[in-house]
Amino acid sequence: MVILLQLQPDQMISCQNIHKSYDQLRVLKGVSLEISKGELVCIVGPSGAGKSTLLHIIGTLDKADQGAITINGQDISKLKDNELSDFRNRHLGFVFQFHHLLPEFTALENVCIPALIGKKSETEARKRAVELLDFMGLKDRMKHKPNELSGGEQQRVSVARALMNHPLVVLADEPTGNLDTSRSEELHQLFFDLKKEFNQTFIIVTHNDQLAEKADKKLVMRDGLIVS
Repeated sequence: MVILLQLQPDQMISCQNIHKSYDQLRVLKGVSLEISKGELVCIVGPSGAGKSTLLHIIGTLDKADQGAITINGQDISKLKDNELSDFRNRHLGFVFQFHHLLPEFTALENVCIPALIGKKSETEARKRAVELLDFMGLKDRMKHKPNELSGGEQQRVSVARALMNHPLVVLADEPTGNLDTSRSEELHQLFFDLKKEFNQTFIIVTHNDQLAEKADKKLVMRDGLIVS
């Protein structure tokens, strides 16, 4: 089942009146936002403001109690679980604070995983993975396993993995939270290079003011609401 809604020409993501509670705790209290194709958007705010919850709901990792979300014209709140899984694999990329690379696989193999899950051929997956890792400056590190890579290199591998299936949007949750200042700046620049080179859309939850100030759009959350 595919449900398409009419969006503005450059509008990729629309969230309308999103609510989410866990038991008696109200985490999101009516969040609305619009994100256009090719925008790099940062969501900032104190811990407990609802930033990660909002990101997980946009990324279909969690479901809202109320409200509507459309991504590229598709109302994801209407999709069944198996349809959501397929949509997530084909159209969304994820980067987390802790890279979640599989330790028994090489960098190249880790990057291939989303394509193989999506039933792409191994030849096609490896070709795309090599191109991405080369772009990330990891051409000579492809056969290394995660424990043989630095923290910054591991996070760049996770970015390559997120980009594997040409996602509509990459969602990143504190992607530099586990990196030192120098490696954080390198990853920030990588995000902007990808946005410029491929018109890639990013939504990034961050406590890093430097990154947030350079974003196309900075959304400030407090007490379950976007306040500016």
